[in-house]
Amino acid sequence: MKGKFLFLIGVVCCFILVGFIPKVKMDVENIEDPTIADIVKSYKKNIAEWPKPTIDKGVVWEEFSPLERDRDLVAKQKAPLAVLGKILFFDPKLSGSNQISCSSCHDPELAWNDLRGVSLGNEHLRGARNTPSLYNVGSRKSFFWDGRASTLKEQAEGPISAHHEMAMEPKKLAKKLKKYKDYKALFVNAFGDDEITYDRITDALASFQETIVSRPTKFDRFMKGDYKAMSDEEIYGMHLFRTKARCMNCHNGKYLTDESFHNIGLAFYKTKYEDLGRYNVTKNLDDLGKFKTPPLRELLSTRPWMHTGGFVDLEGIINFYNVRPSDKKMLENKKNDPMYPITDSLIKPLHLTRPEKQAIVSFLKVLTGTNNKMERPEFPVK
Repeated sequence: MKGKFLFLIGVVCCFILVGFIPKVKMDVENIEDPTIADIVKSYKKNIAEWPKPTIDKGVVWEEFSPLERDRDLVAKQKAPLAVLGKILFFDPKLSGSNQISCSSCHDPELAWNDLRGVSLGNEHLRGARNTPSLYNVGSRKSFFWDGRASTLKEQAEGPISAHHEMAMEPKKLAKKLKKYKDYKALFVNAFGDDEITYDRITDALASFQETIVSRPTKFDRFMKGDYKAMSDEEIYGMHLFRTKARCMNCHNGKYLTDESFHNIGLAFYKTKYEDLGRYNVTKNLDDLGKFKTPPLRELLSTRPWMHTGGFVDLEGIINFYNVRPSDKKMLENKKNDPMYPITDSLIKPLHLTRPEKQAIVSFLKVLTGTNNKMERPEFPVK
């Protein structure tokens, strides 16, 4: 009897559910996801009213903001200290061999990098990492892929002294330049007297590099209200960059970088290409395999990308981020080996479709402006 009763209850429930299905289906069909046209429209307004980006809990981020053209840039470039810094930057006498200058790796005609996977320096020795562009370097909070320098002055000593780069002993550089009376005159203009010191040399180099800035692009014009500056695909790509692709967790603010360090899975642990990144500086296990988030301004002009210099195609980079390694496998490796680098938790499977990836590529292309040309100065020879 009890079994028959339960059977009848089940039958009644089935009839109720069957009667409910059309209503549920109708309600779902009445809910429409925003179309691409709606998404594009939602960005053609003040930045404060844009759709909110997908940001993980605890992540400190900044909204996009436009670059402004520096009306005083020419005056800054003509300042005596910057003029001296420019000459020093291009002068191969800053190297031990008198053959390599700062501009050998940071060439203004190549967007202030060398377009190589890794640089070639003294005795044609290969570096270990890709050469970062100097665009907007004065706005950086730390320098090198591992952040081992905190100022431009401090950064200068790295390539000047490295044997595989310029191979010049800093203590001997000032003495070397004192042999040239024309350099003494330049130091008088910059500092008021002709004393040449290594500290003053790095002051001048830093002053010049602070004048290396990007020009505004159509991305900046769009943010300032010119809503025809970007195509619908570019705007949709920007939306995906901010949301589904999760790029804003690391690439945000005016220069599209959080100025922080992340392990994206390119430490190549226990291989001949192993590079543990920031850990080599801090010796903190949490920094294993972490590298600085590069700014995305002038992206197209600064390939190849990543600290390895191993990426030359934008869609290839997106494909790289589209799939996250197995957390279970990584945790097993970490349990057995405390030195095993764990990929940052901010990197998650994205499930981007091909059209979505193409749209993101279209957006990334608008971050590149006109390459600034700069004539090489004449160096003191006497």
